[in-house]
Amino acid sequence: MRRRRLVPLTLAVLLTGCGIPADDAPRTVPPPRGPLPSAAPADTTAPAGRAAETLCLVQDNRIVPVVRRVDHPPTIADQLRHLLAGPSGTERDSDLSSALPGAVNAAGATVTGKLALVSVDEPTHDGGRSDEVLAFGQIVCTLTSREDVTTVAFLRDGKALGVPRADGSLSSRPLTRGDFAPLISER
Repeated sequence: MRRRRLVPLTLAVLLTGCGIPADDAPRTVPPPRGPLPSAAPADTTAPAGRAAETLCLVQDNRIVPVVRRVDHPPTIADQLRHLLAGPSGTERDSDLSSALPGAVNAAGATVTGKLALVSVDEPTHDGGRSDEVLAFGQIVCTLTSREDVTTVAFLRDGKALGVPRADGSLSSRPLTRGDFAPLISER
């Protein structure tokens, strides 16, 4: 019987006697100085790299500029190689793709003044893509995103190559982003 009386009494003492006074209103607590330590892991969603690289990929038959972070500013050859490699896994998960495989086989690029000259090999016919306008637009959009390039011309076997523009016309003159503007969507 004594235990039955002792349990409620002990419970009442524990609940009311914790030593913290009751306040009528919340108290303002000053934040500690310096950075707050955290046991949480570092944010791994932030892009790595110090330099920005723009690659123009495809989504819903539109050209979409995508900025990747890279360790060093890419050369024009690096940027073209990255474009030709296609979207990353994360980019593919965001429904981004490339029209380049099977449509355009770019072999290399050089810059003369503000003009990028892109060598294009004969396309393979087993690639399954026929959207050359998007493919050439991806290259022009990507390379003109660079500060050192304003126009892009295409060569095959050292001769100017006529490529389709957004309006469907063929042009062998140097192209600008404006030639593909109707196809470019900003994210």
